[in-house]
Amino acid sequence: MVRRVVGRGLTSLEQLFSGFGTALVAFVVVLVAVVTTALSLVGVGLILVLPVLRGIRILADRERARLGRWGPELVSPGPVPARRSDALADPTVRRELRWLAVHGTIGLAVALLGVVMIMSAVRDLVFPLLYPLLPRDATATSIGLGTASSWSVALAVPLIGLGWGIILLFVGPPLARIQLFPGRRLLVPDPRTDLSLRVAALTATRAAALDAHAAELRRIERSLHDGSQNRLVAVTVLLGAARRALARDPAAAAEVLDRAQDAAEEALAELRAVSRSILPPVLADRGLAGALTGLAGACGVPCEVEVDLPGRCAASTEATAYFVVAEALTNVAKHSGAGRATVSVRQREGRLYLRVTDDGHGGADAERGSGLVGIARRVEAHDGVLALSSPQGGPTTLEVELPCGS
Repeated sequence: MVRRVVGRGLTSLEQLFSGFGTALVAFVVVLVAVVTTALSLVGVGLILVLPVLRGIRILADRERARLGRWGPELVSPGPVPARRSDALADPTVRRELRWLAVHGTIGLAVALLGVVMIMSAVRDLVFPLLYPLLPRDATATSIGLGTASSWSVALAVPLIGLGWGIILLFVGPPLARIQLFPGRRLLVPDPRTDLSLRVAALTATRAAALDAHAAELRRIERSLHDGSQNRLVAVTVLLGAARRALARDPAAAAEVLDRAQDAAEEALAELRAVSRSILPPVLADRGLAGALTGLAGACGVPCEVEVDLPGRCAASTEATAYFVVAEALTNVAKHSGAGRATVSVRQREGRLYLRVTDDGHGGADAERGSGLVGIARRVEAHDGVLALSSPQGGPTTLEVELPCGS
């Protein structure tokens, strides 16, 4: 637990400190953009519009690279359109302008708060080393209390620095999330408006759908061949043995029939399991909310479910959402070391949004398996979007967006 908290806190401090640089530059660019806009109203600053937008794109690309260190890679959309009217109408440019305004104001304030707390902690921790160089009436602590009147006071100051460090371990992660949120929200290319990305996404989706379909058929074939078929062969053999033994040894025949009945029941149970894996009947009986509640109740980690579903989605979408949550909770129970997990699902404007969060040690990686590849293929097959954030030290957040009508 302590190791996880410390790791999470140190990661957040690195995020805040690195974000301070881009936020400070963003603040300066905001001022330049305001001046350029004011000059453009009188026709003087029109020639500066494109250079300013290109500068914003460079800064936004640096932020994309920074965010990629702690989450999914954010691909640059490329150069700004060459014509001023096209650049101003470009949806990516408009999202970057919104990001700049937020990151250069709120992001800078959050980063500055984190940096001040870090500097205060460092200052108090090293104060005994600075004490001989300071005047006798110098303020001893970073919070303005006490004076450096003796060595006993100087040696007690690091305790306040230690307190700052403990506060940072708990306050740092939410501050870092606040600072990172605008970038993850606004600097991600929108495949619904970027036609080139949309074509590439549809091509990949088609290939993923075919691969997922083939993989599902192979899984069902293996389940039937290795399980139910073997059980039914055993039933046939046992029934033949019982028929031969019936005339000469009725007692032995009855025992063989009992074994055949057990084998038939096991085959029936396996067939039911295979049918449930194709389309769980609980979705038809209880809907997606009830099905997810059942998954949370069966999870090995305490799990809370938050549902906001005004209506039903397509059966295939609900089935995909069910399997995504089932696989994600299985990963949480097996690999995360988490103490709690949360599943939230909501439906907005024809889209279904899933979010699975746990407070585990993080480090989830699709390239190392753990079922994430299967989740990604299912989501891509429905033209959905998947985002995974799992820094070392946690928390892990899996977000999935699916079209309700697919």
